[in-house]
Amino acid sequence: MKNTDLETYINNLLKVSLFKDYAPNGMQVEGKSEIRRVVTGVTASQALIDEAIRLGADALLVHHGYFWPGEPSALKGIKGNRIRSLIKHDINLFAYHLPLDAHTHLGNNVQLGKRLGLTGVAPIESDNPECLIFHGYLPEPMFASELAEHISTALLRTPLISHQPEQKIQHVAWCSGGAQNYLQQAIEYGVDAYISGEVSEHTIHTARENNVVFYAAGHHATERYGVKALGEWLQQQFNELEVQFIDIDNPA
Repeated sequence: MKNTDLETYINNLLKVSLFKDYAPNGMQVEGKSEIRRVVTGVTASQALIDEAIRLGADALLVHHGYFWPGEPSALKGIKGNRIRSLIKHDINLFAYHLPLDAHTHLGNNVQLGKRLGLTGVAPIESDNPECLIFHGYLPEPMFASELAEHISTALLRTPLISHQPEQKIQHVAWCSGGAQNYLQQAIEYGVDAYISGEVSEHTIHTARENNVVFYAAGHHATERYGVKALGEWLQQQFNELEVQFIDIDNPA
């Protein structure tokens, strides 16, 4: 498959043109024109690049790529090593950030809801394709401590929890990654609990004072599943592609 054809297909699938993002979505580093073997992963770290090289990948598809605001523009140090490795081995780098969070079939948030076994999973703004906050329902109410255990089992990560263990929860909102600042919108939507990847000091006070249980379950742990689902979708759609997900674990 042509690298440009793969980029066009994913761009259209994830509706990239609708998003104002922090980094460019699509092909960030151009490699060989023909793609057969694709490695997917959360972040384009050196460890993931090394795995892609070892597996003979033609393309690396990630959620966290490069060229973020405030990132040094010079290609030296860690950034230089990473991009040099990709170019040396002629590996294409594709990265999709907010479009992959928001997608209602393959995205990080819908996949997280499915992973947690929630029902009625949907964005809180159903008519907004850029909505990043999703909500859903536990099949049966749980104590806050039981939901913490459920999250730990599903994501293999023990979450930080804001509240006492006996509070009852059924209606849950969430946004994967570093989305603790969306807590207030979740509170206004009327949920019992909100899940994200990261936490700030003020987040706990906001959650407690509004009687909404907050869980920080890890940035990486909450964002494993979108890029994995996207890779599996691509393999289903294009028989010529071989796709493998590599999880370079990160406790943050």
